[in-house]
Parts: sequence; C-alpha cells; structure tokens
Amino acid sequence: MNDGAVFNRFLRVREERGGGFFLLIDPDRTDERSFLALAEAAADCGVDAILVGTSFMLNTNFSSAVGKIKESTTLPVIIFPGSFAQITPAADAILFTSLISGRNPAYLIEEQVKGAPLVKRTGIEPIPTGYMLIESGRLTSVQYISGSMPIPRTKPDIACAHALAAQYLGMKMVYMEAGSGAEQPVPTTMIKAVSDYIDLPIMTGGGLTRPEECAARIDAGASFVVVGNRLENDPKFRLLTELTAAVHTREPINV
Repeated sequence: MNDGAVFNRFLRVREERGGGFFLLIDPDRTDERSFLALAEAAADCGVDAILVGTSFMLNTNFSSAVGKIKESTTLPVIIFPGSFAQITPAADAILFTSLISGRNPAYLIEEQVKGAPLVKRTGIEPIPTGYMLIESGRLTSVQYISGSMPIPRTKPDIACAHALAAQYLGMKMVYMEAGSGAEQPVPTTMIKAVSDYIDLPIMTGGGLTRPEECAARIDAGASFVVVGNRLENDPKFRLLTELTAAVHTREPINV
C-alpha cells in the first residue's frame, strides 16, 4: 500500500466504525508462536491494523518478524519504530514519529533524518505522527530510552500546545502514549482537551486493560486505541474481541 492508502484506510475506519483498534506486537518480548497466533486471529477479532515495534532488538530479527506477521494477516502492518534500524520493506507503512513532548534531538529529528532515505528506498508509506509521552505513574521503557520527561498527566494545557504544534508542523496524527506497562493510561480529560483543541486524529495507548477504558478514550475524542502486551496471554482471544467491540461504537456499514 502507498500513496496514503493506509492512512486513508484509518480515516475510513474512524468514519464507519466510530473508532479504530490497533494491535501492537512487540516481537522481541513475545515468542514467535504467540505473536503469529495473535496476528492470524486479529482480523477475525475485529482489529483494524497491526503495529509492530520494540524498544530493543535483543532476541529478534525485526525485519523477519515483520515479514512473518505480514504473511499471517490481511490487515495492514505498520512499523512503530524504536529506531531507524527497524525500517523494513516487509511492512505496509511506518508511523514516522517525532517525540515532540521531549527535548532530546535524537528522537525529535536525528533518528528521522537517518530513517527518511530508508523509507523512500523501501517504498513503504510514511504517516507523520507527533508522538507525545504522557506521565503514567512509573518509569517506562520509552521514557528511559529517550531520556525525555513525559507531559504531566494533570497538565492538559501543555498537551494541547504540543499537539497544536504537531498540527502546524504538518503532521497527520498525534499519538498520546502512556508507555508499555503504564500504571495509568492517558487521562480522558486530557484526550478531550486535546481533541477539542486540534483537528488531527488522536491515537492513544499504554495502560489500557479493560473494554470500558478503551470505550472511554473513544468517547473522549480519540480516534484510535492501541493495546499490546496485555494480550500476550489472552486465552482464545476473548479479551481482544471485547476490546475491539468496545472501540467500534458504530455498526459496520454494509454496501
């Protein structure tokens, strides 16, 4: 997929279903059998797209893992990169993120400059995304690796200013992230404040464990919810199905 096809698909999902559900797979933290089983079941469980990303690459050939996930599903597979080294032609698209909530130049622009020629060479679709780390109650991997302070969860005005800067810089989405293993997800009050303040679609993830939490984020103004490691031990994918149903607040349109 290229020429904006993946991003346009996101917008159609939001329009038709009320919200989209993205499954995040970290192939470095999950054994291959488990993450491929998740990928194979994703479409039938109502997932709209699969994100693949990891903070480290200690145990996995990332490109090979993305390729195997792509072979296991009909859904679009999007890289959620921890570094430019995770860019691979095996995916359909990449969240071309800039950590706009931080002040570390490596994640504001340096990784992006290194990665841009690779994205062009592979031909995968870049989706420019303003990545905002929100305080979650504990030190998360992304906070530690990026060396950046999260936005305080009680300061929606700071989040609004950062999100508006992303919009004025020409980005297509804002990703409000509490981080993997977060104690607390991004507050609904902050999501609503940002949604009311900008015109971009909002993704949110981190710390979401229950269907009602996901539904509340869509109700607050998020367009897409991201859930990952909570589903690694989901028997018969029951929780995954419940989570996607909570995000899809409208009945599918039959044409």
